[in-house]
Amino acid sequence: MNRRRLLAAGAGLGSALAAGSVLTAAPVLAQTPPNPARESAMSGDPGRTGRKARIFITGSASGLGHAAASTLLAQGNKVVVHVRSESRLPAVKELVDQGAVATIGDLSDTAQIRDIAGQVNAIGRMDAVIHNAGVISGAQLLVVNVVAPYLLTALVQRPRRLIYLSSSMHTGGRASLDGMDWSGKTATGSYSDSKLFVTALTMAVARLWPDVLSNAVNPGWVPTRMGGPSAPDDLRLGHLTQEWLATSDEPEALTSGGYWHHQKRRKPHPSVNDIGFQDQLLAELARATATALA
Repeated sequence: MNRRRLLAAGAGLGSALAAGSVLTAAPVLAQTPPNPARESAMSGDPGRTGRKARIFITGSASGLGHAAASTLLAQGNKVVVHVRSESRLPAVKELVDQGAVATIGDLSDTAQIRDIAGQVNAIGRMDAVIHNAGVISGAQLLVVNVVAPYLLTALVQRPRRLIYLSSSMHTGGRASLDGMDWSGKTATGSYSDSKLFVTALTMAVARLWPDVLSNAVNPGWVPTRMGGPSAPDDLRLGHLTQEWLATSDEPEALTSGGYWHHQKRRKPHPSVNDIGFQDQLLAELARATATALA
C-alpha cells in the first residue's frame, strides 16, 4: 500500500490541508525562569474533558509509541501513527483498523523527515504531537533523537501541545555541541547527550512559543525492545504521562516547560534551562538543517 492510498484510507480524520511553517529565532541571553506546577496524583485516566484530540505519534510500530497510540485510540481520540517504511505497516495494521492514519518515513533521513511533515500537514492540524521515536546507538543517533524532532517541530503546523521523550540518562549528557555530526554520517554523541539535547529543545520551544504547551517526559526504564525484557519499570506508567500531557485538561497538564516522570515534575539537568545553551543548540540545528525555528 502506498502512502497516498494509506492517507486516503484515514480521511475520516479530516481533509483540510495545512501548510507547515519555518520561522526564525531571536537570541535571548538569560536563564529560563522556572515554571512551577502542582504535582498531580497518578491516575490511569488522562482526565481529558470535552472534545477528543488529534494526535501524531512518531515511532508507533512498537514499544511506548504503539502502546500510547492504542490507549489514545481506545479513549476515542484521533491518532496519526508513524512507521519507518512500508514493510513496517503490518505492525500498525491493528491501529489503522481501529481508525488510525499511518504515515511513513525514515527519521534518519532528513529528506524523509520533511516528507513526513508534509504527510501530517496534509491530514490537518494536530492537537498534539508526541515525539516518541528514538534509537540508543549508531551513526544515526543524533539525527533520529534530535534532528528529527527539531525538523518536525519546525515543519509540522504548530499544534497546541508538544511532548518530547527524554530519559533519566539525560543527566549524564554533556552540554557541549563541539564535534557533533548532525548528518548521521559518523557516530558522535552518546544516547545521554542526545536526550540532554532534546530536553533542552523542549524548554527552548516552551520559551519561544508561549502559545504551545511543550514538555519532556522520562518514561522510565520499561520492558520495550529498547529497554529489554528485564527492565524493572511499569510499562503502563511508561506511556501514561505522554497521553495525559497530550489530552488532559487538568491544570497540571496545561503547563509548559516541564520535565516529567510518572505525572510528576522532576528537576532536569541544569543546562536544559540555560538559555545560552538552548540558543547554541537551536543555531546548530538551524545550520545543519537549513531550517530555523522561532
